[in-house]
Amino acid sequence: QVQLVESGGGLVQAGGSLRLSCAASGSIFSINYMGWYRQAPGKQRELVATITSGSRSGSRTDYADSVKGRFTISRDNAKNTVYLQMNSLKPEDTAVYYCNADVEEVSSQWGDYWGQGTQVTVSS
Repeated sequence: QVQLVESGGGLVQAGGSLRLSCAASGSIFSINYMGWYRQAPGKQRELVATITSGSRSGSRTDYADSVKGRFTISRDNAKNTVYLQMNSLKPEDTAVYYCNADVEEVSSQWGDYWGQGTQVTVSS
């Protein structure tokens, strides 16, 4: 089994910054895709940012239009950890943020895993 544990959420004023972390542990052989999603009250879960492993040709990142230029996703493959640096936060960024990873386990099976979520609240 694989576990994803997020940390770094909290309450911040508009214009402030937060850094989220998500560490994967368990029976991991490799991790391909990692990403961050968010879900605001009454809304569907939406993609925030994704990053590939970069094992062959360097990591590739993608961002939702709403966060481009403000958020930066990165990863430390040695630590099986993905980060989300969030700058210039806005009240509309308020949501529960979830980590997601596409994991190849030591059993050679692939699985799609989610963290438990971390709350980010941006006050105006």
